[in-house]
Amino acid sequence: MSHQGDYGYAVARIRAMEHRFLDAQTVQRILDAEDAASVMKVLGETSYASAIAANAGEPNFDRVLEAELRASYEEVMSFVPDKALVKIILLQYDFHNVKVLLKSIFNVKSGGKKRWDLLSSMGAYPADDLITSIEVEDYNMLPYGLSRTLPHCIAAWEQNGDVLEVERLLDRRMFAVMLEESMALDIRGLIDWVRARIDGENIRTLVRLKRFGYESVKAMPFLHEGGTIDLNLLASIIAEPFESWNRALEFSDYGRVLSQVEAGDDFSQLILELEKVLDDYYLEKLLVYRYSSDAPENVPYFLWAKEMEIKNVRMILVSKGNKGDTESLRGLLRHVCN
Repeated sequence: MSHQGDYGYAVARIRAMEHRFLDAQTVQRILDAEDAASVMKVLGETSYASAIAANAGEPNFDRVLEAELRASYEEVMSFVPDKALVKIILLQYDFHNVKVLLKSIFNVKSGGKKRWDLLSSMGAYPADDLITSIEVEDYNMLPYGLSRTLPHCIAAWEQNGDVLEVERLLDRRMFAVMLEESMALDIRGLIDWVRARIDGENIRTLVRLKRFGYESVKAMPFLHEGGTIDLNLLASIIAEPFESWNRALEFSDYGRVLSQVEAGDDFSQLILELEKVLDDYYLEKLLVYRYSSDAPENVPYFLWAKEMEIKNVRMILVSKGNKGDTESLRGLLRHVCN
């Protein structure tokens, strides 16, 4: 199915919205700001002003950032020809909410409290409906095949209290749904982007597992299908030093991507740097479509760029609150098309 010609107006609207991205000068100003309050003052002079005003007096800056991000999604949703294209990007928030609700239930059963404050308003599926269905254990009306996945998640927790297994099952389902729905839309660049996301998540998972001494056989169940890199190959490289992974994957884009990460003995720093280059690569994967005035891939490109801008601002705000090093932070900021 060809979508060329359907997205001309949508792309024009997105081009106009891109002018609202924080420019390099503004990013420098918030990097130089003395504290989080000063950062918010600078943001009040930008497109973030409406979100700040709507959340006046809110001590949690995450609410402001979520409001700004949600406004961008809602605006794009209002003019994009096929809303399913936007909902694919929003899937991460629906599955985040499912994780929060399940963990809250497990926590209550262990004598703890619910943490509904961690729910996101960004999901495509209403959080209230998720709460009702999960609390009464009536999963039949839930989307994304969750009616089949949730019983497995609950069984995994009841058998051994393994929350990591619950997250693995949900992540696997999320990526499967993303791939299924992108293929149903038949948008080539979107399909390639989702498959790149799966490969990237598998590599990120391997780094985390390597940190805890996992071998390839035990690592295999944590890897998600649907990417472009053979899972057996991926699992095998966990035994090798990270600095050699780029050579093992040089047949793919990830050979180049991983070569940008400076490997060291500090796994925490390695993971931070890896996540940065992965996020930038996901944006780069869609960059070529910006040269087309009617390519539907411009929609996920814009939304991912906005996600990265919000991530940058959040990192800066957290760093200011913790009096972190500005130069180290600068190296972790994601690229945004401004």
